[in-house]
Amino acid sequence: MTIREKAAMMKLDSSKMASTDIAVRNAALEKITELLLAGKERIFEANAKDMERAQADNILPAVIKRLKFSEAKLSDAIAGIHNLIALPDPLFQIQLKRQLDEGLTLIRETCPIGVIGVIFEARPDAMVQIASLCIKSGNCAILKGGSETRETNKLLFELIYEAALSSGLPQGCLFQAEQRDEVAELLACHESVDLLIPRGSNAFVQYIITFILLVAAAAGGIFCGKKLRTKKNMESNTAGTGNQRYN
Repeated sequence: MTIREKAAMMKLDSSKMASTDIAVRNAALEKITELLLAGKERIFEANAKDMERAQADNILPAVIKRLKFSEAKLSDAIAGIHNLIALPDPLFQIQLKRQLDEGLTLIRETCPIGVIGVIFEARPDAMVQIASLCIKSGNCAILKGGSETRETNKLLFELIYEAALSSGLPQGCLFQAEQRDEVAELLACHESVDLLIPRGSNAFVQYIITFILLVAAAAGGIFCGKKLRTKKNMESNTAGTGNQRYN
């Protein structure tokens, strides 16, 4: 199945994800912490393989430091999920209600974005953080991490996805893109992906922006209505967006 086909299926499931109760989403997050703890030895073994390969490939020391997924980083990731569980439901909260005229009321209410594509740097804890944020906020997510952490990310995603499904979230809630050539295909999924978040170096973010502009030009501007977030404002915007309606 191609990324485009998977994104289309996830788009159909995004309405189911948006309507899940906060208790179900929090249960999924709690289950993630349980599976991460239960599988921590397997996670550390997978990470050791990534570290060995990175050193053999002469990856820069600063990058290798980010690749390391230690006991301390696992504890921090789990603590972050528990903090997320403690937060109130970000969805369907009325932020503004104003009567414009008799029988005409403007209401701004938070709602999920839909399907989010996140391309992020080679840092295993980013996989846990991003997936957890998307689950809490009722969004489906396509996740593509750096290839330097492919063994660790693959196992982390398997555990997170297992927790999500076993807790009652829809099948299309999460998907992991693993191949480098899938990035270009993901960036072209403008019919199904509602938000793209490139998270990494400035050069990487500029590459994503340039590619999107080329797609927009080739499609006659069809991409102009899409949203693009970067690492700087990701955390404050993933939880939901304002949806204005008139009653």
